[in-house]
Amino acid sequence: MALSFPFTAIVGQEEMKLAMILSTIDPSIGGVLIFGDRGTGKSTMVRSLAAMLPSMKAIEACRYHCDPQGSYLCTECLARKNAGDKFKSITINAPVVDLPLGATEDRIVGSLDIEKALSQGIKSFETGLLAKANRGYLYIDEVNLLEDHLVDLLIDVAASGENVVERDGLSVRHPAKFVLVGSGNPEEGELRPQLLDRFGLSVEVRTPRDVQTRIDIIKRRELYERDPQAFNEQWDAEQKTLQEKIISSRKRLYKVTVGDDILMDASKLCSHLGADGLRGELTIMRAIRALAAYENKKVASLDLLKKIAPFALRHRLRRDPLDDTGSTVRIERALLEVFPD
Repeated sequence: MALSFPFTAIVGQEEMKLAMILSTIDPSIGGVLIFGDRGTGKSTMVRSLAAMLPSMKAIEACRYHCDPQGSYLCTECLARKNAGDKFKSITINAPVVDLPLGATEDRIVGSLDIEKALSQGIKSFETGLLAKANRGYLYIDEVNLLEDHLVDLLIDVAASGENVVERDGLSVRHPAKFVLVGSGNPEEGELRPQLLDRFGLSVEVRTPRDVQTRIDIIKRRELYERDPQAFNEQWDAEQKTLQEKIISSRKRLYKVTVGDDILMDASKLCSHLGADGLRGELTIMRAIRALAAYENKKVASLDLLKKIAPFALRHRLRRDPLDDTGSTVRIERALLEVFPD
């Protein structure tokens, strides 16, 4: 198995790193959208995340790696439970699944296992990418180029947390709760508003302008390509330190207090910006709690709100035909107007 580039060895792109870390601390934030220039490490960042994810408990022999302590089980595990079987738990790595642009609907949602049907005459379900991504991450590169019918499918599953397959004589339901991560270049097309709204955080990535930063990136990439094993060993200590910090942040997450004053400030900001719906406030609340846990703070503050607001709101703003400034600039301006102190 090829070794991925170490997460902690990525130079710069601090916003993108922070957004990915927060999504690992609290997956309910709702995923991350990464838009920006080509060749800025978007795909490298996501694929390097797999090594940072804490391991998780799953039911042995379950194709959907159901949570032994979870309230929602797949039909197969539920049948075993009703039959009186005792589940055996195993520890597995959290899945990070790539959804390629050329994937068919059958490949994504699952389909009839043709081999078993022909050889044994058995109707059996062959799991798709959504089943493999359950309780993990589903990554879509060039997400803005995804075909419309696949976008509709993902919107339904992301909203319900369940994949329903009714075809070829099959009737299957299984859990499909995953953190959706998408990346793309805005020059190649815009993302459907319905799918855009399903991402919790949004990050804008730009090509580094600082010469030394560019040199550091080139040097590290060359060292990695020359000897991936040695390069990963060099960063192993920092990788473990960050992973331990993520695990401890998860334990602190719901001990963080998000007061009514912070919720009031978040609502004032969203209202001032004219953000659609209430997902902006909900995302801010979850993200600010995760950020406070990550920074080992017990109480959410206005400073943390100002830090997290661009992540949570830049993709939720309506376009103003009289204001052609970017969404990030509009949010920064709104922060100064709503919180002048």
